[in-house]
Amino acid sequence: MLNIAVFASGRGSNFEALYRAIGKEKIQAKIVLVISNNSSSGILSLAHTFNIPAFHISQRQFSDPNLFQQKILETLTSFNANFIVLAGYMKKMDPVIIRAFPDRIINIHPALLPKYGGEGMYGMNVHKAVIAAKEKESGATVHFVNEEYDNGAIIGQKKIIVDSNDTAESLAAKVLTVEHELLPSIIKLFSEKN
Repeated sequence: MLNIAVFASGRGSNFEALYRAIGKEKIQAKIVLVISNNSSSGILSLAHTFNIPAFHISQRQFSDPNLFQQKILETLTSFNANFIVLAGYMKKMDPVIIRAFPDRIINIHPALLPKYGGEGMYGMNVHKAVIAAKEKESGATVHFVNEEYDNGAIIGQKKIIVDSNDTAESLAAKVLTVEHELLPSIIKLFSEKN
């Protein structure tokens, strides 16, 4: 079974969609913990609502980056996590964590990679760039995490049409809807292979 650790920095809507899909679709996976770098993120309280252990672990809490990575690894190990999902996590994963979970860390990105990925391409920045470029389509991508931003092998994508009257905000809402469909479908695939 997949024992999933979800890392997020924001409100946790992808986490909630995944949590609900696991129960509803009987996916052989369990979210065993949530980690956020943001003490005021909505995902922490949402996880508590679902009785899932949730932790605020931030680089700022540690004088030494190695102690930070050690704390992350210890926390993952203590909950027997064997798979990591980055769902709006605004920090780059350290190579130490990536090496500890080879091909077991995935990220959901709000664009059709390889377009609109890389450092600084997150949240509304992505949607503004898509609108500015007058793209005809956008969507969401799930990919493996490696040591470069948004550069790991693509696992799956879901496309949407960008309407001529779309704003960054309306596009963000449309993309989020497909993210909530795509992420659980990818987790289901991994759970069937596990």
